[in-house]
Amino acid sequence: MNLLLDTHVALWWFGDSPKLSPRHRELIHDTGRRVFVSSVSVVEISIEASLGKLDAPQGVVDAVVQSGFELLALEGSHAEELRELPWHHRDPFDRMLIAQAKVEKLTFLTVDENIARYEGFTVG
Repeated sequence: MNLLLDTHVALWWFGDSPKLSPRHRELIHDTGRRVFVSSVSVVEISIEASLGKLDAPQGVVDAVVQSGFELLALEGSHAEELRELPWHHRDPFDRMLIAQAKVEKLTFLTVDENIARYEGFTVG
């Protein structure tokens, strides 16, 4: 099971936050898994930080690489999946992440309860 981290999970990891659940921490630490952070999360962090809505470190891409994670680009197939997603969630960034996880068959780590409404997604 390979992982895609929701934006908040990635930030909690980078900041070693106690908000990151022990279960998520264990899954991310498992060296048998590939862990991805989406370029969509980099965009979200950059926009929110530039608006002063988020206190985030500079160099998110460097943090991804230093953590041993892989950067997942938004591809055309991910964008096309957005058309098929039910509107359980209105946040465009989360919708793009959900589409990426579905297309790439990745386990999506999040604590966002709205995402559990999508078929095949669990929150924890």
